[in-house]
Amino acid sequence: MPAGDPPLTLKDLGGIKVAELAGVGERTANGLLALEIFTVLDLLSHYPRRYLDRTRQAQIGELLSGDEATVLGTVRSSYSRKLRGRRTLTQIVIGDGTGKLTLVFFNQQWRARQLTEGMDVLVHGKFERYRGTSQMTSPVVDLLGTQTGRIIPVYPQSDKTGLTTYKLAQLVEEALKRSRARGFADPVPPEVLDRFKFVDRETALHGIHCPETMEQLQQARRRLVFDELFRVQLELVRRKRAVEMQTSGISHDTSAGLVDRFHARLPFALTGAQQRVNEEIARDLSLNYPMHRLLQGDVGSGKTLVAATALLTAVQGGYQGALMAPTEVLAEQHCVALRDMLSGLSVPDPASLMGQRPLRVELLTGTLRAAERRKVLADLADRRVDIVIGTHALIQAGVQYQSLGLVVIDEQHRFGVEQRAALRDKGESASVPDVLVMTATPIPRTAAMTVYGDLDVSVLDEMPPGRSPIITSWAEGPMAQGAVWDTVRAEVADGRQAYVVCPVIEESAVIDVSSVEDTFVELHDGELSGLRVGLLHGRVSPAEKEATMAQFRSGSIDVLVATTVIEVGVDVPNATVMVIFDADRFGIAQLHQLRGRVGRGQHQGRCFLLGEPSTKVGRARLEALVESTDGFELAEVDLELRGEGTIMGERQKGRNDLRLASLRRDKEWVELARSSAVEILAEDPELTDCPELKEEVDFMLGDDEAEFLMKS
Repeated sequence: MPAGDPPLTLKDLGGIKVAELAGVGERTANGLLALEIFTVLDLLSHYPRRYLDRTRQAQIGELLSGDEATVLGTVRSSYSRKLRGRRTLTQIVIGDGTGKLTLVFFNQQWRARQLTEGMDVLVHGKFERYRGTSQMTSPVVDLLGTQTGRIIPVYPQSDKTGLTTYKLAQLVEEALKRSRARGFADPVPPEVLDRFKFVDRETALHGIHCPETMEQLQQARRRLVFDELFRVQLELVRRKRAVEMQTSGISHDTSAGLVDRFHARLPFALTGAQQRVNEEIARDLSLNYPMHRLLQGDVGSGKTLVAATALLTAVQGGYQGALMAPTEVLAEQHCVALRDMLSGLSVPDPASLMGQRPLRVELLTGTLRAAERRKVLADLADRRVDIVIGTHALIQAGVQYQSLGLVVIDEQHRFGVEQRAALRDKGESASVPDVLVMTATPIPRTAAMTVYGDLDVSVLDEMPPGRSPIITSWAEGPMAQGAVWDTVRAEVADGRQAYVVCPVIEESAVIDVSSVEDTFVELHDGELSGLRVGLLHGRVSPAEKEATMAQFRSGSIDVLVATTVIEVGVDVPNATVMVIFDADRFGIAQLHQLRGRVGRGQHQGRCFLLGEPSTKVGRARLEALVESTDGFELAEVDLELRGEGTIMGERQKGRNDLRLASLRRDKEWVELARSSAVEILAEDPELTDCPELKEEVDFMLGDDEAEFLMKS
């Protein structure tokens, strides 16, 4: 990399194979391949997972039984022997001058080959005394080789690669040394660097890999975290602005009286949150570019009413509305709810004698009879249907709208990207319909700004008055579980109903169904003998499913034993108890969704979690559900427990991974990156004045990835 050439960009680094570095032979190259390190950019983005500050390291002689600690030691000896039942025991003894520590591994004989005498190793685990010996059982091991220094970077490793953290550090230092002559390009605008007092990129890359002080490390991290988040937000905001500028939308009439008449007839007052969100949506609908808004609301926060208000806004201006749900049960339920909410409202109709006709809401699903389907399709095409509700049937060939103005998509994560785009594209005019996506799975604000950064986000964070929080208990052990069934029988005796939910094992639908059927038989013949017990799971036909749900709604079934087909949207106000088997096998969001099915009427709702988790995370999950009924608070707990990878979903692929930034730790930087991106693009929508920055964003995100983001 000769001096005199321009500074190295990330694209330049992405074009240099890591095999070109000194010290990369065939074995090392294979190890790097296993770590998905192909280029110098990959290597410099392979950040240390932690650092060993030798001025603060734990010493073996100071440890107390039960301490969880990280210890640096030198391998003194190793020993392996066979145990009964083909098991093996491997013991590695390390020392640090203050004492000796035995590392115990079962069925890992290869540890004796990996940890050879004289090697420096970093181990992390629980310290214990066993028969007078200091030991750690199955600790995390990092190979340091012969690395020295005040602060040692410890890199993510894999036992299969054969690469020590020392070797990785050597390669990083070689890459930084060879880059020194040209230096690193720094495309972030100077005013942004000055505002946040950031170090330059070259200082940041040296500081994250070879810090001389912890202060230097922190300065490097804050700069590189911002860079990652800033690139994502620039791309999302830039594409969102492009859609707004280039796509012709519908400027809806928000002054007409249909919405006012609807609100005036409601037997209750809107919550402050509903009023605020209605105003946000109305403002979007009045603009002449398409709305792309995400509506988040906890279970029971009144999303359906907000959706109805938005749909009426489209209808009062002469357009049609469509609401797409993930299941037929939920689509039918939405249809019943909207017909009930909107009954008695009328819309202008010049062909009618009175100049008015009743507002018409229709259902379109795959199970409609042929004659009914033909009638609904014909009336949709002639605009005699104002609002249509359905499943994916709404986007099938042959479904035509005369003037589709608004699409509401419920539980949007359950639809594929292409399905959502196809429904949006059903607008028959040159104008693109507005889109409102709803979810009852709360997402932390900073995660929403990153995952759905191309959408405007509205939040219903207030519950309607009179809705009692669901009382959740964790029944651990036979005695506690016996009391659960006493409660179920007592509630049924008082005229109420209950759900019993069994976990779904996606990989094996057969096992899942047999388990829920076994539970049904056991309860029917045992704890719930004498009660009317129904069964519902995903392998019954739609007709059977609807028949069972109709019986449960009418009160003909006392207890419904089901899989998670009842998770979203099933609304039976008389159901007051839910019992969830093996609750630790569900995620926090799913458990919160499930318990939201009870307590929807005037009586107190109760949820019982059954399970004996084998992991700390499993226990923490159930404890969180018992302690809080706030979906947004639980979303934060979930993010803490699972990490952002699960929330990022499809985003966690390719070059744009958030390798250093954390949506948990770096909430402040997500918002600052967003506001900085908005500010820069307001002045320079195409980054014409920042060509290096534009090149970096394009390279790191890529067109395919960005297109996916915008379609979602």
